[in-house]
Amino acid sequence: MLARKELPEIGEYVVATVREIYDYGAYVTLDEYGDLKAFLPWSEVATKWVKNIRDVIREGEKIVVKVIRIDRARKEVDVSLKKVSDIDKRKKMMWWKRYVKATKIAELVAESLGKTKDAAYKEVIWKLEDSYGDPLYALEEAVLSGRDILEKAGIPSEWIEPLLNEAKRHIKVKEVSIRVRLLIQSRHPDGVERVRKVLDVIAESLNSENVKFKLYSAGAPRYILEVYSHDYKTAESIVEKILKKAEEASREYGVIFKGEREKA
Repeated sequence: MLARKELPEIGEYVVATVREIYDYGAYVTLDEYGDLKAFLPWSEVATKWVKNIRDVIREGEKIVVKVIRIDRARKEVDVSLKKVSDIDKRKKMMWWKRYVKATKIAELVAESLGKTKDAAYKEVIWKLEDSYGDPLYALEEAVLSGRDILEKAGIPSEWIEPLLNEAKRHIKVKEVSIRVRLLIQSRHPDGVERVRKVLDVIAESLNSENVKFKLYSAGAPRYILEVYSHDYKTAESIVEKILKKAEEASREYGVIFKGEREKA
């Protein structure tokens, strides 16, 4: 992997590969820093005393470590395993797996364009990382929303279509949905028209935000709204926003309104 900077920062969590194990500690290479060699002292392997370091780690294993010392002049780095919590480990490994997947996609496109792997990082991965934090998230969004996501990150035009096509082959974005039962009722003589206006507000609001949805009758005055997204947090935010707009429209048109999310 091409490193963006020569050395990590103190306190940074990094993915490492265990290379050599001795009684006094182990030597690892930092995957994110061009396989830079780092030292894992025996005292930093585990929170509890261990007789044999190999009871905790083994050669070839990928681990998450925390940087505890840096000698920039000598380019020497010491790391700790015991200072990494299970939560930090899971978060870092999840980020790492996603980052690697994004780089593999970019490298495949680089090869098809006759470009180097270094170009894949400099012209794609790092630009996506700067704009969106997570390069794979950016590619997922591009698969869902189109080339604008890549263009906004400053990806050169020659990369965009091949990158989109390759991303679609490797990324299957899961779709989730939230189902809401609606009660929309009016006792006015023109009640049908008033109810229709509230339904129109719901549909127009969702369309204006480019949200995938279904809105249909379950037998008046009951209706079903299904909102689709690639994650529950986004879907829930959309539903909350739309229900507020529907309540406001219902008050304006003198319509009885109630929205209730169905339990999974």
